[in-house]
Amino acid sequence: MAWADLRAFLTHLDRAGDLHRVRVPVDPRLEVTEIVTRVVRAGGPALLFERPEGADMPLAINVFGTEARMAAALGVERLDDIGTRIGEMLRPELPVGFGGVRSALGKAAQLTSLPPRRVRTAPCQDVVLKGSDVDLNLLPGVHAWPQDGGKFLNLGLTHTKHPETGARNLGMYRLQQHDARTVGMHWQIHKDSNAHHAVAERRGERLPVAIAFGCDPAVTYASSAPLPAEIDEYLFAGFLRRERVEMVDCLTVPLQVPANAQVVLEGWLEPGERIPEGPFGDHTGFYTPVEPFPALHIDVMTMQRDPVFQGIVVGRPPQEDGPMGKATERIFLPLIRMMIPEIVDYDLPEAGVFHNCAIVSIEKRFPKHAQKVMNAVWGAGLLSLSKLIIVVDADCDVHDYHEVAWRAFGNVDYAHDLVTTIGPVDHLDHASYEQFYGGKVGVDATRKLPTEGYRRDGGWPEEIVMDPDIRDRVTRRWKEYGL
Repeated sequence: MAWADLRAFLTHLDRAGDLHRVRVPVDPRLEVTEIVTRVVRAGGPALLFERPEGADMPLAINVFGTEARMAAALGVERLDDIGTRIGEMLRPELPVGFGGVRSALGKAAQLTSLPPRRVRTAPCQDVVLKGSDVDLNLLPGVHAWPQDGGKFLNLGLTHTKHPETGARNLGMYRLQQHDARTVGMHWQIHKDSNAHHAVAERRGERLPVAIAFGCDPAVTYASSAPLPAEIDEYLFAGFLRRERVEMVDCLTVPLQVPANAQVVLEGWLEPGERIPEGPFGDHTGFYTPVEPFPALHIDVMTMQRDPVFQGIVVGRPPQEDGPMGKATERIFLPLIRMMIPEIVDYDLPEAGVFHNCAIVSIEKRFPKHAQKVMNAVWGAGLLSLSKLIIVVDADCDVHDYHEVAWRAFGNVDYAHDLVTTIGPVDHLDHASYEQFYGGKVGVDATRKLPTEGYRRDGGWPEEIVMDPDIRDRVTRRWKEYGL
């Protein structure tokens, strides 16, 4: 099902006993983070801080903090269900008969039939603050970690458009509050909004920006999804929610925002202007240093009556962004398999903050097939940022890290089965000796073929497996053993 807005999803969580209301005052400086971190690591509920100190509205956080809650936010029982929908649309079989043609057309239409719908009035503009009345201190920004450079308004959905083509981009970037009317735009070099800003600056033009907080869950997730630049995030959100997203024109910038957002900021980026941003305790588990980033000056702040502000705490895994990353992993598997057909499954470990490590299983068919897949992964969108790729055989469960480790430790001759290279790494990577690029390693943990140089008599040994009849007998008699 599609959630009409954030409030509808919070109501669902409340009725399901998966929302905890914190009714006492809580300090958004450090105290919120400590509470949220403990709840996330215990697999606990979403949180609604009803009285965050120094702010005028409640703070919803840990809304996506478990895989079950992330799936519910996207209206499915399992995250793989969305990947299955995508996979069915991508299946290339020729339709048979009239029913098959109709089915094929219906599948294809799902991706194009749910564009956003423009509305004239919207709840997100019930309250309008302009000019000197704008005050970001009304929002419960979180100072998450001791060395952070200040309050951050994270989980904001940033809207820009290409100055020449008019193509829209929706992205999720961290937002440092510099003062009552200014936020820093920490968009990294690989992001589309950064490219929009670069074009505007080359033209000597200001760039309009709108930031929406507390949108419906599908829209919030879509803003974080690694979509190609030519795919509109709101079309993808419509596909996820099976309903069109309602959008309204901003009041002072030529952009549109979700009509049911809780809070919206509108402003302009002046060409050439930069302000030091950071430090920030990021999802890598380390502080990112101070760097100059564009500063958005807020001209208008709109909101619903009695809004709820949605935020997020990131830091050393596990945190709330883990299930969001897992959603991306499962949803985009069919697209990855379309680009690299021999891939059976993949896992992006949360401990690797989703771009430091990729575990890939393949149907191995020829010598050095694993190495071919490694290079394909290093050329596939944001997977190109992967620093470590471990390739295993199809019968290995990539989500069972014990089994993966057993193969990576035991199936590898490190003089022959490693691939080392240099390529792009994430902007936030602190280990690379140079910013933006660094070393990468691929580990071939598949069974080796004689044609790959494996010269032992008898070939690759057979794995130890118990006789299935004995397994069944022991299972039937298990209670008799008193174990």
